[in-house]
Amino acid sequence: LGVSRMDLHNPVILESTLANIVDEQTIEETFATLVERRIGFEPLQYLTGTAPFRHLEIEVGPGVLVPRPESELLVEAVLQHISNMEGIVSVVDLGAGSGALSLAVATEAENARVIAVEKSPEAIFWLKKNVSRIDEKVRIVEGDVSDVLIDVKCDLVIANPPYIPDDQVLPRDVAGFEPHIALFGGPTGIEIPRQFIAAAARLLKSGGVLVIEHTEEQGLVIEGELALDFENVVLHHDLNDRPRWSSAVRR
Repeated sequence: LGVSRMDLHNPVILESTLANIVDEQTIEETFATLVERRIGFEPLQYLTGTAPFRHLEIEVGPGVLVPRPESELLVEAVLQHISNMEGIVSVVDLGAGSGALSLAVATEAENARVIAVEKSPEAIFWLKKNVSRIDEKVRIVEGDVSDVLIDVKCDLVIANPPYIPDDQVLPRDVAGFEPHIALFGGPTGIEIPRQFIAAAARLLKSGGVLVIEHTEEQGLVIEGELALDFENVVLHHDLNDRPRWSSAVRR
């Protein structure tokens, strides 16, 4: 129908939309196709083409990870940190995916200058769509975190690496549709996050801050990985009181 979820609850908008339908057969066929896809466990966000994230509607589809609500708390902490800083704050988002985190920070913090790093061509397709539609000031860099932005130093790094162990069984709507490159972090799940931490250590100025997502079981391991180059490591909890991300300060 081309109507947002919010507008579905507005009888005036809904009635007007339904009145303008000229090809009921096409609508019925489209609806039946969507039902079949959902029965096959395809993520709802892929069917609607969007995923809500904070105040944004992020376009998503095959090839890109659906933004998770848990990441909104991480963004909230990032915004709070930026609000306490003077002048322009340089932010690098490693593994930007759809751009949800990059765009939330860029649109809610006027003094933030955000670089979104992504290596997957499929994810970059969606990243470019969202950046061009929401905030073209976000700079997109295509490449692996280990060798991009060699001469760049920044104030803050957001890292949302793939961190699930390779042998972990996931729900069918995740494992069967969302990109494995954005989900699985190696045999123990730490191998790829370790690369992101090394990249953050290289990118950050002394005193710069890293925030990194991980599973609730990985907090102590992540703290150990951060010990070489970072201090003031803090483990943060999500709305269900699960330890899901950490912050640390570059020495």
